Amino acid sequence: MQETVDMRNRDKAGQAGTTRKDAGHFAQAASASAAKSLWHLKVAVIVERDDDGERLLRELQRLRCEIHHEWPMPPQISVHYDVVFCALSPDLPQRLPWIPGEPGAALVVVDRSEGPLDLKLLHNCAAHGVLHYPTTARTVQAVLSLARSHFLYERRLRGRIDKLDESLRTMRSVERAKSLLMRVKNITEEEAYNHLRRQAMERRVTIGAVANAIVDSHDLLS
Repeated sequence: MQETVDMRNRDKAGQAGTTRKDAGHFAQAASASAAKSLWHLKVAVIVERDDDGERLLRELQRLRCEIHHEWPMPPQISVHYDVVFCALSPDLPQRLPWIPGEPGAALVVVDRSEGPLDLKLLHNCAAHGVLHYPTTARTVQAVLSLARSHFLYERRLRGRIDKLDESLRTMRSVERAKSLLMRVKNITEEEAYNHLRRQAMERRVTIGAVANAIVDSHDLLS
């Protein structure tokens, strides 16, 4: 009886060890996949090329990013990059070429860790990440990955909001077009909608497009 219990315990221990090993392999594979997602990112590095700046450049090269270094800071930062590492300066918000909430690239501000941190300035920059000197391999990889993820997530949200706005505009146009048809043709709301639907099917366009054409025609004639 005791021998049977021992065998069961050994089996359970073996299964647990296998599970931990599988989990470890899975974690390594996920980490490798995440690292590969950073390969060939176009990264602008706008920092002074001192010891800290050189270390940052080396870490980004190690991550296989396509790096463009620029210093001194240009009057306006280019948007032709996936990620921008830029030294934190009082006039940085004015050098960004995009309006708040619609960034053209993921922005990581680089803080030299000298003096008190200006939290209001950070807020005005609307950065996706902050990198404090001195850098390490872990901090550079972490902030690059998170900044890129936050930027892509923000862009997806903006896309959804744009679609919702377009849907609302279409609904307003359809409602206005139905109202015009009901008044001009003296028909019911259902008949007006069916008319829009038939016109859309015949022309192979959306109902919104037909509604917009009707509304625009009425605005031109009135």
